[in-house]
Amino acid sequence: MIRRFLKKKLNRRALRRSTLIIVIKLLINTFTVQACAQTAADPAWSLLEAGLTQKSSARRLTAVQNLSRIPNNDHAIELAEKALKDKNSGVRAAAATALGLMHASAADAELKQALKDKNLAVVMAAAHALSLLNDPACYDVYYAIFTGARKNDEGMIAQEMKILHDPKQLVEMGVDEGIGFVPFAGDGWEAYQTIMKDKKDGAAAKAALVAALAKDPDPRTGKLLLIVNQNHNWVLRVAALQAIAKRGDPVLLPGIELRLSDSKREVRYAAAATIIRLEDAAKEKTAGAKMPTAEVPTRASDRQSTSTP
Repeated sequence: MIRRFLKKKLNRRALRRSTLIIVIKLLINTFTVQACAQTAADPAWSLLEAGLTQKSSARRLTAVQNLSRIPNNDHAIELAEKALKDKNSGVRAAAATALGLMHASAADAELKQALKDKNLAVVMAAAHALSLLNDPACYDVYYAIFTGARKNDEGMIAQEMKILHDPKQLVEMGVDEGIGFVPFAGDGWEAYQTIMKDKKDGAAAKAALVAALAKDPDPRTGKLLLIVNQNHNWVLRVAALQAIAKRGDPVLLPGIELRLSDSKREVRYAAAATIIRLEDAAKEKTAGAKMPTAEVPTRASDRQSTSTP
């Protein structure tokens, strides 16, 4: 009797357990079908995802570029991160740029890994993306590309430094990077002619690098800008002066006063504006230092009298 009762009890438990398992499986299948239906019902994502798997690198590049128009979207960031590992350097550079434009702070680690890419355009795109994310790692790269030297013993290894300072790559990407660097709208064509004349030196890319270094807080970069403001290329001199003005560091003032008598009118005007900017910055700094601080009452009676209207 007892044995029969226990057997029946166990059979009921087994039945309940098997029923529960069946229900769980049905729920999982239902959710899976719904997810697949939702994906299939979203032609926009399907189109972009298909574009990223195209055999043509040009089509993959176009698809990646359009991801930048989808900010604050985890799936778009995920797709761009995947494109950072594409076999085509143009697609990788576009992916880095897209992540920067999306302000994808979650991709910070992936972008830093892209700084080790063998293609300079990819490195520059990753550095620019990091600058949009306010990550100071970008300045180390800009400095290294421009000077061929590291700021410190950390970070890039010797082989990576060789890649970053490859003159051939610098020239190849030069015009694309520097075409937007026009010191003054009225003198844009002359600046462009100067860049094209010296394109074998990577003048355009160097001008873009100098502009990018403007916000680097490292004092060593300030010294570098003073050196560049004496460069034989007037476009680089203007780029350095504009960067110095943007930094607003009065310490650099004595190093640019000679540019007021520069042979190029564009440089003289840039120097004048930069000097005025730095003098104003010095006055603001002095005024801030002289500003008296409010006295804080220390005794209970003082605090009471101060709070009484």
